[in-house]
Amino acid sequence: MTWSILARDAATGELGVAVATRFFAVGAVCPRIEGEVGAVATQALVNPMLGLRGLERLRAGEAPEAALAALIAADAGRDHRQLHLLSAGGAIAQHTGAACVDWCGHVAGPDVSVAGNMLAGPQVVLATRDAWLAAAGQPMAERLLAALEAGEAAGGDRRGRQSAALQVASRDPYPDLDIRVDDHPDPLAELRRLHAVAAQRYVGFRRFLAGRDHPGVFDRAVIEAALAGPDAG
Repeated sequence: MTWSILARDAATGELGVAVATRFFAVGAVCPRIEGEVGAVATQALVNPMLGLRGLERLRAGEAPEAALAALIAADAGRDHRQLHLLSAGGAIAQHTGAACVDWCGHVAGPDVSVAGNMLAGPQVVLATRDAWLAAAGQPMAERLLAALEAGEAAGGDRRGRQSAALQVASRDPYPDLDIRVDDHPDPLAELRRLHAVAAQRYVGFRRFLAGRDHPGVFDRAVIEAALAGPDAG
């Protein structure tokens, strides 16, 4: 019911995950991400626990292949699941169950994993991956948006469009950016609009919030001065 992309920027260490589907609120159940840990997407006949447990295993230092094998072995619905994981170091593991609905499958490249099911065809995941690779040097969120848009142009979810989500993380347990569209006739266009709104103030403000190893900035004058500067957002 979905196609998703997991990606890593080797230069910055940023991780990203993005997903689109003809299904309500995909961002609530499919993507999971944590800075300096990894990214996971669980889909098809979705089991949200796989995303949570996948991140737990990556956080504990388990390699994606070992984590995936353990998760799938313990899941009675494994044949109906699609799951892929990306570690903070760029290692990838992918699973498409034998009972997933065609077209279903996955592809990978350097620091990128794409998986999908109920798609118009394999060209969807290939276009998504290739657009990500072609946008090297662009900001993570822009690359993810371009990748999903390329997948949509190649046919996307064969049933149509409804929801999409995008998350980016770097150092902290919670994302630097977490935007989602739950129900919209053109979710990728709406996701791009939300990204533009986030860039106006939220992205700049997020830099001052508490993180894994610092208490954040709580002098409002400092925050407002930075947000008003020429590089705000």
